[in-house]
Amino acid sequence: MIDLEDLRKRPDAYKQAAKQKNITVDIDAFLMLDQLRRELQKMTDDMRARKNSASKRIPSIKGKEKKEALKEMKELSTELKLREEEAAQTEETWGKMQLDLPAIPLAKVPVGKSEKDNKEVKKWGAPPKFTFEIRDHVELGEKLGILDIPRGVKISGARSYFLKGDGARLHRAVLQLALDLLTKKGWTHFTPPYMASWECLMGTGFFPGAEEQTYAVGAQEKRGEKVAPDDLYMIGTSEVSVCSYHKDEVLKDKDLPLRYAGFSPCFRREAGTYGKDTKGLYRIHQFDKVEQVVLCRASEEEGMAMFEQIRENAEELLQMLKLPYRILDICTADMGKGKVYMQDIETWMPSRDAYGETHSCSYLGDFQARRLNIKYEDTDGRKKFVHTLNNTLIASPRILIPLLELNQNGDGTVAIPEVLRPYMGGQERIG
Repeated sequence: MIDLEDLRKRPDAYKQAAKQKNITVDIDAFLMLDQLRRELQKMTDDMRARKNSASKRIPSIKGKEKKEALKEMKELSTELKLREEEAAQTEETWGKMQLDLPAIPLAKVPVGKSEKDNKEVKKWGAPPKFTFEIRDHVELGEKLGILDIPRGVKISGARSYFLKGDGARLHRAVLQLALDLLTKKGWTHFTPPYMASWECLMGTGFFPGAEEQTYAVGAQEKRGEKVAPDDLYMIGTSEVSVCSYHKDEVLKDKDLPLRYAGFSPCFRREAGTYGKDTKGLYRIHQFDKVEQVVLCRASEEEGMAMFEQIRENAEELLQMLKLPYRILDICTADMGKGKVYMQDIETWMPSRDAYGETHSCSYLGDFQARRLNIKYEDTDGRKKFVHTLNNTLIASPRILIPLLELNQNGDGTVAIPEVLRPYMGGQERIG
């Protein structure tokens, strides 16, 4: 949600943001509706005041004057009811349209028309050169007995899997390494609810827009569309739950910034991706993730400082694992309506002969805080909306793709990265 006062002052900036983000929304139509809403509010307030005044006056008058006053009161009540209905309908449409309004990206964001216009800004590490014919993570996993996709599909359908034995242990090891890294840095850990309400998904900016990617709990058909009778949805990231933790609260300036680490399973339908990245563990319905969530003061300077911190945490983890990666500045068309700045980290995956996305880092200004109504009281006693940020520290099993493929040996075994060996009882290799 955006600052409507700012929209009224500079609508052209929001028109440009919508165009650059490929978001279809009629700014002029919204502003006309916004004006009508305010006029109807004033009209109904005035009519209620007149009605209240008349109701107080009627008991003290008699005869013809009272009869005329009662007639006027009845006419006023009828007119007021009509105006209130019109105001309610306008308010509903106004609220829905407001959810489509985009946040304005920072000036440093590259303008582009698609993901092809994302800009590489950094590389770390060099992809290794193998002296033997490499296996992809699926072949490695099957031969080593640590990955079983066919039985996963048998149980839960396409894009499902079993990790077993050392595969399950490696999965847990890398997640625990990530959690331990944030523990040393003083971050507060969360095991959050894995289900969230529509309000929380709307508040974090996923609804409206990502409904088809989200599993509704107890989904059923109602009037031709799927709904969740309990108004609950499986989260696709712990950002939804953790960012909503302070919903409708006023925080203290001295407590900011808040650094939270959400650890949860994540569920995504991956609707519309049929035929895309179908092999292996790259695009799946269920995975585990350690998500960094930050709430800070309403300062772009502080927000960008926190952005650097959470991205560098992810970089530090990849460097500990010795996985080559690159960083991309995400362009306007690929960043989503609520984000003002975004970077992705892509890790080298030999079987793809390319970098594949493993982390996403986002700064949303006060977009989420306005929707969730999260404020803080500054040192002057003024209440302001916080700024929010989030970043993947690690998501598994996708990260197992480069871990297995980059550490494979010619004999089909896989070396366990040194930093993970303490989490696997000192084991040095799988196979």
